[in-house]
Amino acid sequence: MKENKRKLLKITGNIIKKYRGIKSISLLSNEIELSKSIWSEVEKGNKDIQLTTLWRIAEGLNIKPSELLKEIENTLDNNFSFIENSDINYK
Repeated sequence: MKENKRKLLKITGNIIKKYRGIKSISLLSNEIELSKSIWSEVEKGNKDIQLTTLWRIAEGLNIKPSELLKEIENTLDNNFSFIENSDINYK
């Protein structure tokens, strides 16, 4: 499970960094009232954030939170799960 968590955090960070582009972390973190250090740790894949923080980051990047989550989901392997031996089929 720890490996899957690291994978999810790394992918999330990479996608956030991609959307941030050349915008500064300082500017965006100030806009959404999130510390620069937390934003930086999220992008590095070192910080597990709450849904409310992910939502604020998406808004700061001018994308819908659902778009951000969808890209994360689409980047993960089809069989990604935190539940071992999962046979979950999403519809």
